[in-house]
Amino acid sequence: QVQLVESGGGLVQAGGSLRLSCATSGIIFSIGAMGWYRQAPGKQHELVADITSGDSTQYADSVKGRFTISRDNAKNTIYLQMNNLKPEDTGVYYCNADYCSNRGCVRDARGQGTQVTVSS
Repeated sequence: QVQLVESGGGLVQAGGSLRLSCATSGIIFSIGAMGWYRQAPGKQHELVADITSGDSTQYADSVKGRFTISRDNAKNTIYLQMNNLKPEDTGVYYCNADYCSNRGCVRDARGQGTQVTVSS
């Protein structure tokens, strides 16, 4: 069974940085787009950034210039470098992926999430 496991969250002061990682486990034949979403208290679930298998990226306007998404295809892992963090970046960050495994193909698979808290 394929799992997406996020790590790297934590508590940081405004202006600080964090680097999130999303590692995959299981038998994976191919992975398509991968991305990061976040759920903030009282707000809708939103796309933060995503990256295609060809390394095309897109970002939410609120994080452009501060966050960078990247992927290591050899490791089936993605990263989110978050700089100049703001209190409004607080939330649970979820890794998301489309993949095909020995059990079939799945769209929008999601990990358990990692908490990011930015204090002012």
